[in-house]
Amino acid sequence: MRRATFLLSKDPLTEHGGDIALSRLMMQLAREAFEVRSLCLSQETEPSPDPDVTRVAKPTVDARLLLKSLRLDRSVVHGRYDVDAFVDAIDASESDVYVAEHSYMAEPFIRSAKFGSPFVINTVNTESQVWKVTRGLTGRIEAPRILRDEIRVARKADAVGTYDAEEAEMYRANGVGDARWIDLTLEPAPRLDLSETAKRLVFMGTRGWPPNQEAFKIALQYWPQISDGIDGAELCIIGAKADGATDPDYPDGVRDLGFVDDLQEFLGTCRALIAPVATGGGVRVKILDAASKGLPVVGTSAAVGSLGSIFELPTFDDPEQFIAECRRYLLDRNTAVKAGERLYDLNAERWEQRAPHTSVASLVGASLPGTLGSSS
Repeated sequence: MRRATFLLSKDPLTEHGGDIALSRLMMQLAREAFEVRSLCLSQETEPSPDPDVTRVAKPTVDARLLLKSLRLDRSVVHGRYDVDAFVDAIDASESDVYVAEHSYMAEPFIRSAKFGSPFVINTVNTESQVWKVTRGLTGRIEAPRILRDEIRVARKADAVGTYDAEEAEMYRANGVGDARWIDLTLEPAPRLDLSETAKRLVFMGTRGWPPNQEAFKIALQYWPQISDGIDGAELCIIGAKADGATDPDYPDGVRDLGFVDDLQEFLGTCRALIAPVATGGGVRVKILDAASKGLPVVGTSAAVGSLGSIFELPTFDDPEQFIAECRRYLLDRNTAVKAGERLYDLNAERWEQRAPHTSVASLVGASLPGTLGSSS
């Protein structure tokens, strides 16, 4: 069996978050067609207990990063992950194809002696867009440099996969010959029973990721209008706070739970997931997770993205429409039950048809003769 080596910015054995969760899923599905290994940047000081995972020390971020960025004429994002020790680890590896998870993880591969081997990129998300919208003046200055780097490395890859169809179109418009949307969904979990749910909505997301923090603030802003006149209405917040963030003044009916011991059990007490995301693109794990369990979603177009057509999800970018849809679920349990059942069935059908499996195998094997997705 041919070997595929994934290049990761996080340790798949110890770290969490939407991006690494989908990286683990990508590797799981790729194992059906490839022998999978990974090289990862890690905060762990001990060698990996898994022989399929090789750890490379993740360097700290300091003032030298800016100097490096200026010297190499790279964005700080791409400069940060162009690590000499990671280049050495790639040089020491043997693989039929290399898969960079995140555009910036292409940088050490392009500098390695393995450059010229079959190579694909899964962009995961468009960092340039995130920086432009969520990181103030610094982000607006740096975003064009990040976008330039994203396009530059994409042009050097044999194929580029994205989690958003519009992002793939952007790469093709900028000279990337094989840029495709990865049709990735989650394996069905036990179906939630929403028939006894109280008037409760849930917001999920690690708020250390700026788009999630932005959406969290919007949810708090909308909540008084969502809950107005609805006795017992609750909004529960799930996920870690942003580092250094102080608690806001929570409106009545909002509970910030952080992490819950049993997410499946807790979501079974909610009528819908709300996702008032303003800055979208890339990983949409919260939507995928809701679909896999049968939890209805009230989301913006930025939150839902290309998943809207798969799961027949309407989007609500107008605040009044978003608020009205949330109220509809709070006031009518049967609406939530029917919407959850439909969402679950659509997700289960795609998994049974092996659409995610085929999409991943096709991307990873895009440049390998005799594999699904190759041009030979």
